[in-house]
Amino acid sequence: MMESEDRLYRDKVLQLTEEEVQRIRIPIIEKYEREGHPYYSSARLWDDGVIDPVDTRTVLGLGLSVSYNAPQPFPPTRFGVFRM
Repeated sequence: MMESEDRLYRDKVLQLTEEEVQRIRIPIIEKYEREGHPYYSSARLWDDGVIDPVDTRTVLGLGLSVSYNAPQPFPPTRFGVFRM
């Protein structure tokens, strides 16, 4: 993000002062800090939630068990892999 701002100023043959660099950089860093938290994406339903690291093994085992016991929509075939 900072590189694109710098490129705009470089094309105009202007030099960014340290104050201007900080004025551009601080909002970007604040946005990444705020939106980089796992609860940010979970609150917007971009994922299925946050798992407590202590419960990782239990949740993984439950997911594997569910996928293993799910009904198969089609009977298994005896065909190999079709290659083009």
